[in-house]
Amino acid sequence: MGFPKEEKSKRILRGVKIVFFLITMVMSFLLFSAPILLVIADAVVPSAILSASSTSSLLSHFENYDFGCSLIDIPLVSIIRSLVIFCVYSFCDGPRLSHGPYLGVTTVCSVMSLMFVCLKGVYVFGYERGTRYDEIALFVWSCCLAVGHVVVAYRTSCKERRKLLVYKIDIEA
Repeated sequence: MGFPKEEKSKRILRGVKIVFFLITMVMSFLLFSAPILLVIADAVVPSAILSASSTSSLLSHFENYDFGCSLIDIPLVSIIRSLVIFCVYSFCDGPRLSHGPYLGVTTVCSVMSLMFVCLKGVYVFGYERGTRYDEIALFVWSCCLAVGHVVVAYRTSCKERRKLLVYKIDIEA
C-alpha cells in the first residue's frame, strides 16, 4: 500500500526544496541581521562562560567584589555595551546608519570596553594565582565581540552607503 514511484520522487523533491528554502532563509537572516545577532551573542556568551565556570551565585559575586579577582564586571560591561549599541542601531535608519551615530557610538563603546577588559586582564592575570582556561576564554570572547561590533558596524555603514548611492543614481528606484 505504498505510494507510487512518481509520488515518492515528488515528495523527496519537495522535501529537498523545503530544506533548501530553510537553509537559504537562515543564511539570509544571519547575513542581514548581523548587528542584532552580535548584540545577542555579546549579551549571552560572556555571562554563560562566567556562570559555567563559577559555582557561586550572582549575589555572592557582587558581595565579594574585588577588581583584581572578581570577573562579574566583564559580562556586565558586555551587556551594557550591547544595550547601548542596540539602542543606537534601532533608532537609526538608512542615512543615519551610513553616516551617523551608529558607527561612532559602536566604536567608542567597543574601544572603552576593550580598554577596561585589557586593564582588568592585567590585574587578574598579574596575581600569583592559577589561571583557568575559562577565565582566559571570558577575556578573549569579550575582546573578540568588541572588535566584532566595530567590524559589523563598519560593514553595515558601507552597505547603507551603497544603497544610498544606488538610490541617487536610479531615480525610479
